[in-house]
Amino acid sequence: MVRPNIRNLKPYSSARDEFRGRAEIFLDANENPYPTAYNRYPDPLQLALKERISASKGVPSPRIFLGNGSDEAIDLLIRAFCEPNRDAILVPEPTYGMYSVCADINAVQVQRVLLSSSYDLDLPAIRSATDRSTRIMFLCSPNNPSANLLSRETVLSIVEDFDGLVVVDEAYIDFSGSESYTTQLNSYPNLVVLQTFSKAWGLAGLRLGMCFAREMIVSVLNKIKYPYNINCQTQELVLKALANESQKDRWVNEILNERAKLVAALNDLEMVRHVYPSDANFVLVRVDDASGTYRLLMEMGTIVRDRSRVVLCEDCLRITVGTPKENETLIRQLKGLGSGATNKQLTT
Repeated sequence: MVRPNIRNLKPYSSARDEFRGRAEIFLDANENPYPTAYNRYPDPLQLALKERISASKGVPSPRIFLGNGSDEAIDLLIRAFCEPNRDAILVPEPTYGMYSVCADINAVQVQRVLLSSSYDLDLPAIRSATDRSTRIMFLCSPNNPSANLLSRETVLSIVEDFDGLVVVDEAYIDFSGSESYTTQLNSYPNLVVLQTFSKAWGLAGLRLGMCFAREMIVSVLNKIKYPYNINCQTQELVLKALANESQKDRWVNEILNERAKLVAALNDLEMVRHVYPSDANFVLVRVDDASGTYRLLMEMGTIVRDRSRVVLCEDCLRITVGTPKENETLIRQLKGLGSGATNKQLTT
C-alpha cells in the first residue's frame, strides 16, 4: 500500500541518527556548545520514552510511533498510503474533523458514511461506500462528538474484511473501561491504533500522540516525519508523568465520578431533551436551543461546544466534564436559564 515515491524515498539522516551512544564531546550537529539545558537536539526516535510507554501499554517499542499530537500520525498515514487525486479515506460521521482536514490537505478524497441514530457503525453502508480507491478507514472509539464506544464486533469485522488500513482512534479510551485495540495488533497487520497524552494524562499543551502499529507501518512513518518532531521538554515531562501513572488513574476516577453526577443533574433539567451515553470525559446533550444556550453560557463566562451544525447533532451541546465546582456552576447557570434568572444572578 505504500506510495511508490515514499517507498523509494531516501530519508533525511540527522546527526543524532548517525551516532548513538555516549561521548564526551559532541561536534557533529552544529549546536551551541554552551549548556542552556536545551542546547542539544532531542532524540529523533524518542527511544527512552518509547521504552517507558511500551512498559505501560504492553506494546513493543518498535511498534510505537510518537507524533506532535495524534494529528501528526493522521497526516503522515494519509501522506504515506494515499495517492493524491486518486485514493480515498472513509470516515463515519459525525466524528473527529481532522481526518477529513488532513485528507483535504493531501488532495485525498473523503468518503463519508453516516453513523446510525444511536451513533454506531452502519456496516452495510460502510461496505457499500467502500471501493478500490479506499485506502484507510478512520474509526474514532470512543467517538467524538458522540462520546460512545463503537461496536467492537463491527470494528473487528471491518478490520478482517478491509484490504486497507483501519485506524482506531482511542483518544478517550481511558474513560471507557474498555480493552484497547492494541491487544489485537498481533492478529491484524492492517490495524493502527491512536492514543494521546492530551486527555486522561492532562498534558494537552505538550502535544504528544501515540500511534501503535506493525513495525513496517511505524518504519514508514519514521521515514517521512520531520527529524526532531518531539522536543526535549515534551520527552522529559512525559517521562516524568509516566513515572507517576497512579496520578492519571486518580484523575480518571474523579472525572468518571463527576461525569455520573453531571449526567444525573443534566437529566433533571427541563431544557434537556436527551443526554447520550458517554464512554469519554465529555457528554453530548440535546437541548431545546443549543445555539442560544451556548451564547448565554458564553456571556456568563462558561464555554461549552455548540455541535448543532454537525450532522446528526442538531441542537446538541458537547460538554466536557470539569471540576466539581465547575460542573456545579454550569448546572446552576443552566437552571437559571430555564427559570429566566438574569446573568448577573447566575454568575454570583
